[in-house]
Amino acid sequence: MTVWQRAATAEAMDERLVAQLAQIAPTKTDEPLARHTTFGIGGPADVFVTVRDATELARVVMTAREFAAPIFILGSGSNILVGDRGIRGVVIDNEAKAWRVERLRPGADSPVTLPARARDAAPDDRFAVWAESGVPFAALARALARDGYAGVEWACGIPGTLGGAVVYNAGAYDGSLSDVLLTATVLTGNNGAREMTREQLGFGYRTSALLRGECGGCVVLTVELAVVRADAAGLQRRVAELDRQRLAAQPRGRNSGSTFKNPPGDHAWRLIDAVGLRGYRIGHARISERHTNFFENLGGARAADVVALMREAQRRVRERFGIELQNEVELVGEGFE
Repeated sequence: MTVWQRAATAEAMDERLVAQLAQIAPTKTDEPLARHTTFGIGGPADVFVTVRDATELARVVMTAREFAAPIFILGSGSNILVGDRGIRGVVIDNEAKAWRVERLRPGADSPVTLPARARDAAPDDRFAVWAESGVPFAALARALARDGYAGVEWACGIPGTLGGAVVYNAGAYDGSLSDVLLTATVLTGNNGAREMTREQLGFGYRTSALLRGECGGCVVLTVELAVVRADAAGLQRRVAELDRQRLAAQPRGRNSGSTFKNPPGDHAWRLIDAVGLRGYRIGHARISERHTNFFENLGGARAADVVALMREAQRRVRERFGIELQNEVELVGEGFE
């Protein structure tokens, strides 16, 4: 179980750091993170900074590093469970949302290899989407489909940012971010900018070199995706069909999406259902009756309640099937007991 924790305390946070961050972007202290997560759960952030473009994002990260302050990039607040005691250090609310579409003309000496769909398309039908890492992935997918660009329509229901999609190699309906990524520009641990290709990012099922910590604290600033020209009406019909499938299968309300990764050759929801946990509840947290890999906040749930549900699901599946369910939702901060 991965838990993002730091030892720094709010009392030790240097007032000079807060003052410097406030000169770069809107800054708050002791901000309740339940307001900023799809789960609606989470204690306070010591310092909460809202960045509005990739330049501000880089400046805030570099400033926090000067003070050796812990950093967490929040994005849209999906796919995470924040502990009841919150997050120590600087939480960065990534609202960097600029994007544009350009014709894709890779040079002969480019280190970038085209994803299969773009490689197979006619040169005049190939396009690149440049986007800042705070762009909501679902909104981008819908806008591109509407404008007649194919490649990411499968992401129309993913509730996260593009930067988060790179870190987790987000996917749905047999598509994944790694299928369309050209490059990601990251701020390295040494505060230099580095362009990383799909191969360098080491993608796997819901993972990447960034998530595994193999990039030395890299932060995603901007992303380039490959898309191709296609019929806009057909793409919008596909988006509508995916919307119908998702709404029929997934619960609405307060949750963080899929709780566990699917084990090889099986589905986490099936295993959880098979051990009798559909609708199972601890405190104000419940395993969904509609989709058993979704854990819900019924109102007033604590992070500790959700973690107790997760451990119960893991225990029963392990004892019944000999399978260890792996977290897809990330546990962030302090206060899970």
